[in-house]
Amino acid sequence: MRTTSVGVFKIATKGPGDVSGLMSLIVTGAIDPASILAILGKTEGNGGVNDFTREYAVAALCTALAPKLDLAPHEVEQRIAFVMSGGTEGVLSPHITVFTRQQVAKPPAGISGKRLSIGMAQTRDFLPEELGRSAQITETATAAKAAMEDAGITDPTDVHFVQIKCPLLTSDRVEAAAARGSKTATISAYSSMAYSRGASALGVAVALGEVGSDIRDDDVLRRYDLFSKVASTSSGIELMHNVVIVLGNSEGSASEFKIGHAVMSDAIDALAVVSALSGVGLGAQAKAGRELVNIFAKAEASPNGTVRGFRHTMLEDTDISSTRHARAAVGGLIAGLAGTSAVYVSGGAEHQGPAGGGPVAVIARLL
Repeated sequence: MRTTSVGVFKIATKGPGDVSGLMSLIVTGAIDPASILAILGKTEGNGGVNDFTREYAVAALCTALAPKLDLAPHEVEQRIAFVMSGGTEGVLSPHITVFTRQQVAKPPAGISGKRLSIGMAQTRDFLPEELGRSAQITETATAAKAAMEDAGITDPTDVHFVQIKCPLLTSDRVEAAAARGSKTATISAYSSMAYSRGASALGVAVALGEVGSDIRDDDVLRRYDLFSKVASTSSGIELMHNVVIVLGNSEGSASEFKIGHAVMSDAIDALAVVSALSGVGLGAQAKAGRELVNIFAKAEASPNGTVRGFRHTMLEDTDISSTRHARAAVGGLIAGLAGTSAVYVSGGAEHQGPAGGGPVAVIARLL
């Protein structure tokens, strides 16, 4: 029996603090603020440790939603999952994607097959020395399973995208660990982003049975043959726990939307993007009554320094971070194939798809 309805709204933003588009949809009744479960956004920062556009965007959204939910701003963040990915290099356009979920007494006519479902869970707060290590992997796996249950998904093959917001290290956090006699995975704040993203992705892989549960600390950022085909992780300074959002299809959903995915083998894998679009009835052989909502993808500079046998310089450019190069390249590829620049491309794909590649998921509305 279909018991839930999931809605998806893509809203352009004029800046990280712009909430006008979301507020307009609330005022017109298109979005019930009480139904908002998660908001994923692309902000025009640098995507690095000091990218405060992410925190600014979340603060603006919490402040705007607080009176609508009769909550304090800090309580809004406890209720709604916010994942802001910094960096809109190249043609990428800043925007947010709002996911809603409501109970339905009677599903709309014409709804058949598995439809979009969403679930959310959180880990406990981590100690700084746990980031990038087995504790983060184990806790993330537990949270991913809980998010699947929350989404009403029992078959791992019905999971098409798992978005995670995870912490990073700062000098204060490294110092706090050292004061307890503990050593962190790295003392570099920037490197810690990769460790945290990688361990979180491996947690998803464990939860979905993509890899075994016997992963060691030394496997993180070393065993690139271990990865998840659906994980997308983004690290930020604004939290010390993992927020896990599972997106998939379920028979229990009465949503108008459907999600599918493919895996890019490298940064120029156009066929994988086409396959993801085709999986939900879009692309060259588009079915009637299908409308693209958004595309979610990971991007990274191949760690072996090549793309299909040719050398790239993304890892050697000391002026621009390799994650910014990768977002621009993959973002341009996907935007060209999708016909829109408002797509969600996140940099840093450690253990998220094969090395140098990454998952790409497409949400379509079935009109």
